[in-house]
Amino acid sequence: MTGLDELDRESAQPGAGRGTADPVKALLHRHRELCERAVDPLEIAAGLEAHGVTDRTAARFRHRDVFSLAEELYARIPRDGDTSRPSADRATPGPRAGWVVLTLLPGALGLVSVAALRLTHGQTRVYAVSAGVLAVVLALRAALRRGGPLGTTPATPNPPTTGTAAWTCWLVGYALLGDGLLHTAITGGPDGLPTDGTGATDVTSDGGWALTVAPALALTLAFAPGAWSARLFAVRARRKVAASHGLEDFADSVRPLLFGAFALFLCALAALFTLCATVLDEPFPLHEVLTLGALFFLARLLTLHGFTHAPKVILAAAALAQAAVLAVVLTARLPGCGALAAPVETLVTAWDPSAIPALVCGAAALTLLIHAARTLTRASAHAQPEAPSLGDPA
Repeated sequence: MTGLDELDRESAQPGAGRGTADPVKALLHRHRELCERAVDPLEIAAGLEAHGVTDRTAARFRHRDVFSLAEELYARIPRDGDTSRPSADRATPGPRAGWVVLTLLPGALGLVSVAALRLTHGQTRVYAVSAGVLAVVLALRAALRRGGPLGTTPATPNPPTTGTAAWTCWLVGYALLGDGLLHTAITGGPDGLPTDGTGATDVTSDGGWALTVAPALALTLAFAPGAWSARLFAVRARRKVAASHGLEDFADSVRPLLFGAFALFLCALAALFTLCATVLDEPFPLHEVLTLGALFFLARLLTLHGFTHAPKVILAAAALAQAAVLAVVLTARLPGCGALAAPVETLVTAWDPSAIPALVCGAAALTLLIHAARTLTRASAHAQPEAPSLGDPA
């Protein structure tokens, strides 16, 4: 049943709005709580859209679009005093020093951790790297939970679960170890622990596989560009709500903003990874890092705007797909099971081990991008004033 059908049926009931002579009154009766809680007409328009009211529905109420209808509903709610309405065009709070530090902290600690990995040896290296990884995790946790452009607020619906965090950790872990492990497994290994990428012999025995830290370091450094890209999208989209004259007009104007913020983040990530791989003298699987970064950015952006189910499912599917590839290669060593690994070996031979995560994360990111283009272009996705902003309070 459409929202229009429900409204027509309810407006015909006694007491719902005193008949159909004033259909807007019936709509106001149905959504009175939304209208009383809204701080401006834009929130009412977004709430109506979330309840299935479209521009075509608004025409039945003698309005050109949902935004015009929302303005009348807002005007009909009595309010104390003659205070001016908040507007989506109001000045956006400037960035606070605390939020700037939080966005830069994961990358800074990532640099310290990599330095500890390269400059220490033996048992000291184990302690130093463990402390560095723990510090990076805590910094990311703080940045993601204390508001800000990529952080949740108390008003964020359905915050990310520990399950989502586990899948994310797996994907990052595969970026560190997966390519080397896959290559070693195909060639008959592994016969030892991973190296640190420098060929150091104090943490591995012969036959180990390479640990590549450049992808993980680039991702931590890219947290700040990701935060600013998310803020840019949220602020500009909020302004587009005020300037639009219909839901379709709003969607058409926000879609380029979404793609622009996404492209901006990818460009920053590509530059950071190029720098990291060059300085650390490690392999350069740019396609793998870009697809993984795209997956993380889109998943977080959707989560912040209240769409948590798709990111959770897609992250889990990507992690399980990578695990399945490794499991298939190892299972192929059993008698009579050699053919199982043939597709993986063919792909790795034709390209390289990074082709597996690039294809998996690329497909996952493309799925989320299509989903985001449909959901984040709705006015209801930008209804809350708590949209990501570096100036929001904790």
